[in-house]
Amino acid sequence: MDLVLPLWFEIGSLVLLSLILLGDLLLILKRPHIPSTRESTLWVVFYVTLALLFAGIMWVVAGPEYAGQFVAGWLTEYSLSIDNLFVFVLIMSQFAVPRRYQQEVLMVGIIIALVLRGLFILLGAAIIEQFSWVFYIFGAFLVWTAWRQAFPGGDHDSDVKQENFIVRLLRRTIDISDHYDGAKIRTVVGGKKMWTPMIIVFAAIGVTDLLFAIDSIPAIFGITQSPFIVFTANIFALMGLRQLYFLLGDLLDRLRYLHYGIAFILAFIGVKLVFHAMHVNELPFINNGEHIEWAPEISTWMSLAVIVVAMTVATVASLIASARDKRVGKTDAPTAVDAPAGTESAAEAAAVVADEKGTPPTVEPPHGGPER
Repeated sequence: MDLVLPLWFEIGSLVLLSLILLGDLLLILKRPHIPSTRESTLWVVFYVTLALLFAGIMWVVAGPEYAGQFVAGWLTEYSLSIDNLFVFVLIMSQFAVPRRYQQEVLMVGIIIALVLRGLFILLGAAIIEQFSWVFYIFGAFLVWTAWRQAFPGGDHDSDVKQENFIVRLLRRTIDISDHYDGAKIRTVVGGKKMWTPMIIVFAAIGVTDLLFAIDSIPAIFGITQSPFIVFTANIFALMGLRQLYFLLGDLLDRLRYLHYGIAFILAFIGVKLVFHAMHVNELPFINNGEHIEWAPEISTWMSLAVIVVAMTVATVASLIASARDKRVGKTDAPTAVDAPAGTESAAEAAAVVADEKGTPPTVEPPHGGPER
C-alpha cells in the first residue's frame, strides 16, 4: 500500500528537526564539556519523548499505519545506533580522544551518518521504485548480516584492511602532529601548519558510519517504503546518541546479549522482505513471473511487537547475566587493579562489535601519544 503524507507535514517536520540538530551543534561548539549523568539522562529522555510525540502527531495527521511504521523503524534504527556506540567507544579509546572533546567528535559522526544515510535512502527508494526484485537481495543481505551479528569472527579481513588503508593513506599523504590541539583539525607545530590526530578520528568515524548505513538502510526499508519515514526514523535514532554515549559509558559492556537481539530483528526483517518480494514477484524464473499469493504479508504492528520483544529480552537477559557475574565476582577478591572498573570489559565488548562490522581494531594511535 502506497502511503502519502501531507506535504506541509513533511516539510515542517524536516525544518523543525534541522533546527533542533543545528541548536544541538551550536550548544556543543559554544560549551564543550563532559556532560553529567543527570544532564545526559535528561537529554536522552527529551529526545525519546520527542520521537514518541512525533509518532503521536503522525497518528493524528495520517493514521495509525504511518505511526506504527515510524515507531517500528525508529526502534530498529535506535537499536542499531546503540550497537554503533560500541565501535565509537573503541575509536575514542584507540586514538585517546580527550573526553572533553568527545561530544564534538560524536556530533561530527552523527552529521556524517545523516548525510550518508540520506544518500543511501534516496538511492534505495529509487531502486525499489524501479525494481521490486531488489527486496530479494535486501532480504538475503539482512539474513547474512544477522548471522554475522550473532556469530562474529567471520571473514571481515577485507573490511579491516580497507579501513586501515584509508587511515594509513592519510598518514602517508598529509602531515599529522603527535598531539591534539583541542578539537581543532589544523594546528601549527614549529611554524609549520599540520593536521591534528582529530582528522584520523573523523576518518575512522566516517568509514564506521558508512558500514553501519549499509546495514541499517535495508533493514528499515523492510518496515516501510516511505523515504520520509525512513529518514525521520534515522534522524530520531541519531538524535541524543552522543548523550547516550556518556550516559551508558562503561555500562555498554553489560549489554552482552544486545547483538543477539539485533541479529534476531535483522533476520526477522530479512525474512519479511523475502516474503514481500514473493508477494509482488515479477521475476520470470520464479512462479512464471506471477505474484506468489500464498506468501504472507507481515503487518507493521507484528513487526513492532517482534522488535520490542527482541530488544526487551536481550536487555533483560544481559542485565540478569551481569548481575549474576557481579555477585560471583564479589566472592573472588581481585589480586590487582590495573584499570578503572569496567574499562577493559567495555573495550573488549567494543572490539567484538568492531570485528563484526569490520572497523579498525589494529590502527595505531598517533606516535608520541596525544595530550589529554
